[in-house]
Amino acid sequence: MKMPKALTGLLTKAANAMALSITGVSLTDLRLGAFMAGGPTHSGQMVTVDTAIQLDTVWACIRLLSETIASLPLKLYQRETENTSNVARSHPLFSILYDKPNADMTGVEFWGCMVACLLAWGNAFAQVVRRGDGTIIALNPLRPDRMTVRRDPNTGALIYTYAWQQQILTLSETEIFHIKGISFDGLMGLSPITVGRQSLGTAMAAEETAGKTFRNGLQTQNYIKAPAYLTDEQRKLAKASLQDYAGAINAGKTPLLEGGWSVESIGLNPEAAQLLQSRTFNVQTICRWFGVQPVMIGSMEKSTAWGTGLEQMNLWFLQYALMPWLVRIEQAISRCLLSPVDRLSYFAKHNVDALLRADTAARTAFYIAGRQNGWFTANEVREKEEMAPMDGGDMLTVQAQMIPLSDVGKSAVQPTLKPVPGGQPPPDPAPSGTTGDPDV
Repeated sequence: MKMPKALTGLLTKAANAMALSITGVSLTDLRLGAFMAGGPTHSGQMVTVDTAIQLDTVWACIRLLSETIASLPLKLYQRETENTSNVARSHPLFSILYDKPNADMTGVEFWGCMVACLLAWGNAFAQVVRRGDGTIIALNPLRPDRMTVRRDPNTGALIYTYAWQQQILTLSETEIFHIKGISFDGLMGLSPITVGRQSLGTAMAAEETAGKTFRNGLQTQNYIKAPAYLTDEQRKLAKASLQDYAGAINAGKTPLLEGGWSVESIGLNPEAAQLLQSRTFNVQTICRWFGVQPVMIGSMEKSTAWGTGLEQMNLWFLQYALMPWLVRIEQAISRCLLSPVDRLSYFAKHNVDALLRADTAARTAFYIAGRQNGWFTANEVREKEEMAPMDGGDMLTVQAQMIPLSDVGKSAVQPTLKPVPGGQPPPDPAPSGTTGDPDV
């Protein structure tokens, strides 16, 4: 019997509303599969953010990037001239970005949450709370897997729909702070976990295999060979006896076999199957999806994080792993949180000096060069070393012996004039060819 169109429409609307309330994505949205399971994998594993984050490498990459970015001071600056700027402490947005985005979170907690969402789902959202005059007073983070973005065909404006606890919240562009990862449509970023689900599925399958191997006491699949067919009663007794030797807790026990019974093994042992090598390779593969060097998360098989290479490794980490995310955050702040007028003179910037610090000797040489060549003041050096400013420390100085090339060879010593008793001026020098004595 064919179902009436009216009933079909009602059921479709009900199912769509249920999917929207549960996942934040409607049934007609092509991203539903990605939000539900991340899509099919060759390994047969179900890859989602919740399952992928159980891999230690995924957790370590997200933790490293999110905590590092969250710990970098993010301040609002005001341009004074084309090349100079000052910290805009008086602007209402300064405190929200730097230390108190909302009543429940500190700055480190908020930015750690935002960057973790950005790495896991490819998007980070926060609700912008404003006063009646439009001043921003809080930023509340929102889960990306509960958000859908669409463009109004009539006005062209973006509409954000957020589903949480069976409630639907519709927000406009001015009410959303949205940071996007790599994107193909400009509306939603791509999730590394969804795009890399095949690699993550393989790693999850290797973890599952390793877990089962340990659960079985590091033994491969074995079977007991009987000399003859057994009766049902004999088979039950044999299975009950073998339970005493099953599982990792019973590993090492020696079974007692009677009547010509023998133990046979099938399959490959973990070493022959290269299980450990496969898990090591999976670490490198997952690190590539997040743009992190394996050594940064503790994988030291072929490298070290000590010695003279530490400074260069930090520089690589800043330039290639952190900087793309930092720029995305800074430009998203300008787009979503600053008014068109404020964008002309205000901008947000992370302070990355802590990551660029070298050892004491190299840092001292850097400061000396800046002081002697006039591009560092004493108070600027003291500020970088977290010391209080001192009186007279805001003057730029250079080495006194440094002169222009055009003045090389010219005497820079002024003639010394000796004082004359009585305050009389010294006599004029004698003309050339005379001794200066009037009687001669």
